[in-house]
Amino acid sequence: MSCLQGIKVLELGQLIAGPFAAKTLADFGADVIKVETPITGDALRKWRLLKNGTSVWWQVQSRNKKSISLDLKKAEAQEIIRALVRECDVMIENFRPGTLEEWGLDPKDLQKLNPRLIVLRISGYGQTGPYKDRPGFGVVAEAMGGLRHLTAEPGRVPVRVGVSIGDTLAALHGVIGILLALHERSSSGLGQVIDVALYEAVFNCMESLLPEYSAFGEVRQAAGSALPGIAPTNAYLCKDGAYVLIAGNGDSIFKRLMIAIGQEEMSNNPDYADNTGRVKHVAYIDRIIGQWTILHDVEEVLQALEQARVPAGKIYTAADIARDPHFIARQMIMSETQDDGTELQVPGIVPKLSRTPGQLLRKAPKIGQDNLKILRDIGITEEQIQIMYQQGIIWSEDHPIEK
Repeated sequence: MSCLQGIKVLELGQLIAGPFAAKTLADFGADVIKVETPITGDALRKWRLLKNGTSVWWQVQSRNKKSISLDLKKAEAQEIIRALVRECDVMIENFRPGTLEEWGLDPKDLQKLNPRLIVLRISGYGQTGPYKDRPGFGVVAEAMGGLRHLTAEPGRVPVRVGVSIGDTLAALHGVIGILLALHERSSSGLGQVIDVALYEAVFNCMESLLPEYSAFGEVRQAAGSALPGIAPTNAYLCKDGAYVLIAGNGDSIFKRLMIAIGQEEMSNNPDYADNTGRVKHVAYIDRIIGQWTILHDVEEVLQALEQARVPAGKIYTAADIARDPHFIARQMIMSETQDDGTELQVPGIVPKLSRTPGQLLRKAPKIGQDNLKILRDIGITEEQIQIMYQQGIIWSEDHPIEK
C-alpha cells in the first residue's frame, strides 16, 4: 500500500519543475499520466548525456509515470485532456501563464468539470503581477530570489549552484501545496489552484536576507565557502589538495575542535566562548584551523574530527557518492535494468517513510507508450484511436502507423 495510492495526477508541461513535482508524487504511489508533445516528447529526453538516444536524466525524472503523446494545440487533444481531468485529483502544469487559457483549458473551466480538481501552476513569476508574462527559467529566478548574488567568492562573478536548484525548490513547494490542498479537500470536497513562482520558491529559502536589510540596512554579500555571522564554518585545504568542510560553530563543538587541533588555550578563551565573540575573530580562527588541516590528508582530518564529535565532511563527487557505504545502506543508490539489458544507477527516494515508503516500480516511459490504455480507459474506441494517430493528434514510438 502506497501513501498516495488512488491519487490520479495529470502532468502537463516539460523539463524540470512540473515534472519533478509529479515524479515526487509518483514515487509514493500516485498514478501519474505525463502528457508529451508528439514525436519529440519532453525536451529533457535529449538533455545532457544520452544513452541509446535518450538522456539518463530522463530515467530519473519520469520514473513511475505513464506517457501519452498529444498535440495540445488541436481541439481533439484538448477534449482528451478534459476527459482525463474528470477522473484526476491533481493537474500539474508549468507553461507560460496564459497558455492553458489559449488552449481552452483554463483551470476555472476544468474545475467546473471536476470541482475536486487541484491544479498546480508553476511559472517563473507567478500567475499575477507585472512580470507574469516574462519568460522565466530557473537561473533567472535564482538571481531574482537573491541566491545568485551570494554564490561567489568575494569580488568574483556570481556563479550558478551547479544544478537547477530554482526549479527543484519550486517543484518541492508545489508538492507541499498539493498535499495541503488534498488534506483540505478531505473536509471541503473542493479543489483549488496552487500558484508557485520559481523566484518565490528561491526567496522563501533565503533565511535572514530580507530582515537584515530591513532592520540594519545590511545587504548580505557573497562569502565564498564561509557562512557569514556563524563561526567557524568554512572549507579548509588539506595536505593532499582536497578540501574539508568543518562546522565548528556550536559553543561546545568549538571547544572540542580546538582541543582536537591542539589549541586548548583557544578552547578556554572567553573571547571565543560564544558565536558573537567568534565572529569578531573569525579570520584568525579560520587561519588557525587551516594551519592544522594543511598538515594532514583529508581522511586523517575527518578521522580526527569524527573522534572529537565535530561535524566535518569532504566534498563528494559522483564517484564518491556511487561507492559510499552510507548512501548504499540507506538505499539512496538504486539500480534499474535498461532496455539494452544494462544496469543504470539512479538516486533513491526521499523522504523515507516507515510504513508506506516510496518505490521504483516502473521505468521512465517511451513517448506515447501508454496511449492505448489511457484512451481506452476514458471510453475512446479503437477506430477513433486509429483516426487520431492518422491525423497526428496522438503519436507513439512503437505504433504501427509510424513504422
